[in-house]
Amino acid sequence: MAASENTKDNERTKTLVGAVVLFWLAVTFILGAREAFVREPGAPPLPILAGVLAPILVFLAAFRFTRSFRDFVMSLDLQLASGMQAWRFGGLVFIVLYFYGVLPGLFAWPAGLGDMGIGVSAPWVMLALGRRTDFAASRLFRVWNLLGILDLVVAISLGALSSVLGIGASEKITTFPMAQLPLVLIPVFLVPLFAMAHLACLFQAGHLEEYRWVCSRARSGPTETPA
Repeated sequence: MAASENTKDNERTKTLVGAVVLFWLAVTFILGAREAFVREPGAPPLPILAGVLAPILVFLAAFRFTRSFRDFVMSLDLQLASGMQAWRFGGLVFIVLYFYGVLPGLFAWPAGLGDMGIGVSAPWVMLALGRRTDFAASRLFRVWNLLGILDLVVAISLGALSSVLGIGASEKITTFPMAQLPLVLIPVFLVPLFAMAHLACLFQAGHLEEYRWVCSRARSGPTETPA
């Protein structure tokens, strides 16, 4: 009975999470269509920053205070969560838009190359998780996820800096297009989603590392203290 109830709770949580993600995407699209994220040149891009941080904070709060959601995150398929980062090879579009004079190089090159690096390595990480049962608890797996988060932080920071300082090849080439559809979906939907996937991987990796440490201590037995 308990197992059956847990399965039902997990299915309900999956359904609820899926509905919330679809609602989030719809709201983001509607706000983007109304140019709610657009600000005057030189103004801090506070709406975009709020759009990036708010979902991540909600995710962390739900993980901390809601057991069913925490169980859902800890049961996520790590191969799937890691493999979805392969979509970040699409960061190539930033560099393409730079060459077309749409985005400034200060933002386009670091954001594009960083995303492409994570995207290229994602299938390798996915395969490693399938071949090695202990890879999820390895330092390399944690470092890869931390680098993935760092890339997102750098991209958002440079985008905000370019917006505030008006840094670009000319007054017409700024990060302004990132506040409009369809590009606005990247910072206010995809970036938080990718960050959540990295966090889920890190949470599971930390749990596995702790479990492995406990098992190694149990195998070694209690240490004798000198009299």
